Amino acid sequence: MPDYLSKPCTAFDGYRLLLSGPLIEVALAVKATIETDATRAVLVFDDLTGRVIDLDLRGSKAEIIERLSRSAQQSAEHSAARSSEPSELPKADASEPRGRGRPKLGVVAREVTLLPRQWDWLAAQPGGASAVLRRLVDEAKRNGGSRQRRIAQEAAYQFMLGIAGDLPNYDEAARALFADDRKMLEHCVAEWPGDIATHLIRLAFEARP
Repeated sequence: MPDYLSKPCTAFDGYRLLLSGPLIEVALAVKATIETDATRAVLVFDDLTGRVIDLDLRGSKAEIIERLSRSAQQSAEHSAARSSEPSELPKADASEPRGRGRPKLGVVAREVTLLPRQWDWLAAQPGGASAVLRRLVDEAKRNGGSRQRRIAQEAAYQFMLGIAGDLPNYDEAARALFADDRKMLEHCVAEWPGDIATHLIRLAFEARP
């Protein structure tokens, strides 16, 4: 199944959880629900971003699957076009000193593909390209936790915007969310419908990428 069709989503029928699962399964469940009552206020959220997904559920099950598949293909083509910038193979790093008796640090040589301007920048840095790349990787690992926390907070906040704007203690809950204070957030949403509160906490703290 294409990634777009299987990405995790959650549908709410009003404030009640309808279904969490792959997009295609959620879409078909939503269609079945609104066919029984077209006035039902059903929202589908992307669990990775927290944003509402606008679905065209007209037609038969086969037509919906075909339409979603076409959207997946268009998304894949767009991503491929963005990644097709010119590149060149790595050059030997002659700028990094290799002193006699230099210990083997478990370094593994692998291909790195960069643009010419990026190689030029690396070559101008102290220690050469390899040393700079190792420092960048170590720094990224150190900052990874903070980035994952921000992604989770943003997804939870977008979910709040989409469904919980009229609920009590909304502003207080938003402040607790961005303070990364789970206990305070749980306190602020204690009066919210259970499915909404549970999903918000899951996005904010339990589903971090």
